[in-house]
Amino acid sequence: MSLRTLTQDLPHLNFRSFVEALRRDNDLVSVTRQVDPHLEVAAITRRVCETGGKAPLFENVKGAKNGFFRCLGAPASLRKDPAQRYGRLARHLALEPTASIKEILDKMVSVAHAPPIEPNVVDTGSCKENKIFGDDIDLTAIPAPLIHQSDGGKYIQTYGMHIVQSPDVKWTNWSIARAMVDDKRHLVRAILEPQHIWQILQMWKKTGKDCKPWALALGVPPAAIVAASMPIRKSSHESGVSEAGYVGALTGTALDLVKCETNDLLVPANSEIVMEGTLSITETAPEGPYGEMHGYVFPGDAIPFPRYHVDCITHRDNAILPVSATGRLSDETHTIGGTLAAAQIGQLCKNAGLPIKDAFAPSEGQMTWVALQVDGEKLRAMNTNSKDFSKRLGDLVFRSKPGFFIHRLILVEDDIDVYKGEDVMWAFSTRCRPGTDEIFYDDVKGFELIPYMSHGSASKHMGGQVVSDALLPIEYTTGRDWEAADFEHSYPEDVKAKVLANWKSDGFD
Repeated sequence: MSLRTLTQDLPHLNFRSFVEALRRDNDLVSVTRQVDPHLEVAAITRRVCETGGKAPLFENVKGAKNGFFRCLGAPASLRKDPAQRYGRLARHLALEPTASIKEILDKMVSVAHAPPIEPNVVDTGSCKENKIFGDDIDLTAIPAPLIHQSDGGKYIQTYGMHIVQSPDVKWTNWSIARAMVDDKRHLVRAILEPQHIWQILQMWKKTGKDCKPWALALGVPPAAIVAASMPIRKSSHESGVSEAGYVGALTGTALDLVKCETNDLLVPANSEIVMEGTLSITETAPEGPYGEMHGYVFPGDAIPFPRYHVDCITHRDNAILPVSATGRLSDETHTIGGTLAAAQIGQLCKNAGLPIKDAFAPSEGQMTWVALQVDGEKLRAMNTNSKDFSKRLGDLVFRSKPGFFIHRLILVEDDIDVYKGEDVMWAFSTRCRPGTDEIFYDDVKGFELIPYMSHGSASKHMGGQVVSDALLPIEYTTGRDWEAADFEHSYPEDVKAKVLANWKSDGFD
């Protein structure tokens, strides 16, 4: 076996190997009894997400035939062990499971300006071990899971990636978005402006053609899912950077891709499942409702979205479908979606010369907030004030692609650890005076999946963003004039050392 083959089989570059890595980490439960894809698969997965349980591998899914398919739930949700809290996400990036979220974020953005490593196109791959064409396809008969009881249908796609290409083939986009079974040969998915797939769809509309080539790859290399989740700048695509090239730069290895059976799109060669066909420019079907990342389902709330026609399905022997049971904290939409948005926003601010040290999406914000840690010394050197600084940040972030998903920026100084939600909430609750210390944006596009946008009191599409400045005025001039009233800051070192030395012998846990 060649070194290249061995590399492609590493856990961050091969979903099957990733599953085995979870097993070695003692972070996998093999469920061998028959489990029903009608709610039961998702109910187990959701409880895992809410309790920090081990990832469930459903070996015997009701309705599966000829190795098509098993399910892995909660592929990037949190572990219960605090020392390995983000262990599954770390495994996506070839990091040790004990990696901190800061180390993970640093890895994600480490190649923001690195040259891409282009993919390697191979003749075939394990995703071609089984092939189903045309009328032999019946999406209604496969064990696609119903995730929530009030969802509009069965969602085969919750943790794979759609692959589309611009008409001039210069821009290939990978993106994660849910997809619902519509009928035997069709899926339907939500496409929202200004998502990159929406931008490519507009390009195809100008050609006058009704359909464009499309593929859906499920059970892809974990590093590819990270890349597909990142709002890589359009300018990067214009200069030739694609998600595949980004994965290469991120992992130091060219990713193996293989051509689809019925179109010219390239997919990861070791994908567990590949669906390929076309996306209609004109044809729509009701999609949803669906229990989204913000934790709500609105029964009966379906919206017409484009249909995908499936011409071919290929899959590995004994394939594994990844399943994300989205909802309240915490699942993949929070550990990957919010985390990556924050990483991109932090990098955006640094590139603009703003004194931002760290950025993170605290879980308490349900993927709608990003906390920005400000370098106090550099801030004071700018000789600015709250209004001007907040507006400069808001104008930059809320008019950017990563800022589309985030509706509140919370500014804190460097005494606050943005990776600790309780610290961020303490600063926000006590240092940001509502209204006075905030700047609101009503003229920028909002993320309409947030319930207060889609079912709120104002426009579904515009506004709803705010910069909340949790820096007191003195932090802009001479610096903090207080100390925190807590164990760390209210007692001298000798007193703290004595307390800690006697803690257990005094009878405390």
